[in-house]
Amino acid sequence: MDDGPPALPTPPPAPARDLRRAQFEANKLGKRLQRLVGEAIADYGMIEPADRVMVCLSGGKDSYALLDVLMALQRRSPVPFTLVAVNLDQKQPGFPAEVLPAYLASRGVDFRIAEQDTYSVVKRLVPEGATMCSLCSRLRRGVLYRLAGELRATKIALGHHRDDLMATFFLNLFFGGKLKTMPPKLVSDDGRHVVIRPLAYVRERDLAAYAQCKQFPLIPCTLCGSQENLQRKQISAMLHEWERKHPGRLESIFNALRKVEASHLLDRTLTDFAAIRATGRPEPGGDIAFDVDPVLEAATDALVPTPLDAIALARS
Repeated sequence: MDDGPPALPTPPPAPARDLRRAQFEANKLGKRLQRLVGEAIADYGMIEPADRVMVCLSGGKDSYALLDVLMALQRRSPVPFTLVAVNLDQKQPGFPAEVLPAYLASRGVDFRIAEQDTYSVVKRLVPEGATMCSLCSRLRRGVLYRLAGELRATKIALGHHRDDLMATFFLNLFFGGKLKTMPPKLVSDDGRHVVIRPLAYVRERDLAAYAQCKQFPLIPCTLCGSQENLQRKQISAMLHEWERKHPGRLESIFNALRKVEASHLLDRTLTDFAAIRATGRPEPGGDIAFDVDPVLEAATDALVPTPLDAIALARS
């Protein structure tokens, strides 16, 4: 007797499908972050064999993600290195001092919690309404440098990401009068430590999504996090608006930070202009005088809006 076609398998309930989908997306995001961090570490020689990397943990999404990704890379890296997580308890009122030690102990990572009342110092010395970041960061930096020496750390890892690097570039451009950003690797100002930024290639929105996936126990900063009118936040808002209206612009800006042609700027400390002479042979990097740069022309032509694009842009 014909029982008809075989019954199709019953699809799993919607919550189970949603959970699997969320796990798949979280997995994919984690792999992307590990790839980007691994590329940055390799490109700039951030971590070397037998390094002891001190990961500065603030309790924010960026430093949590930095530690998590470095721990994942450590497990499969051909380069042996050790990690020690460090947090500075600045004695801010209401700071949940138990959160980070509990989290770090649960992860099985070596850690150190340092206590120093920089909060009272900043509140006493900075006038009400003034930006606290500069003094706070100087005090924090001094403590972290001391800890790095005590822990025999060979590298200090900070959680600055790609958006931070670009915002810093424009802050220096608009208010500092110089072309400068946070480098992926540099020597500390006291000359005793090497500071690295393994998240240099990672976008902030990916870190926010990763923190949500991982459910990190985030700790807000009550000292400077509430200062909404900081110039850095205004610059960040400008960059987000550019990305909304001109997709790809931030990618181009970030690529430009990695492709500097010093001879085509005006800094006499980088180029000895007085010594420039005609060589009598073709120069690949030579000036093209009145000609339009063909690479730049092609790039700008690709971005010329059609009439409909222009109307849509005017209405946005």
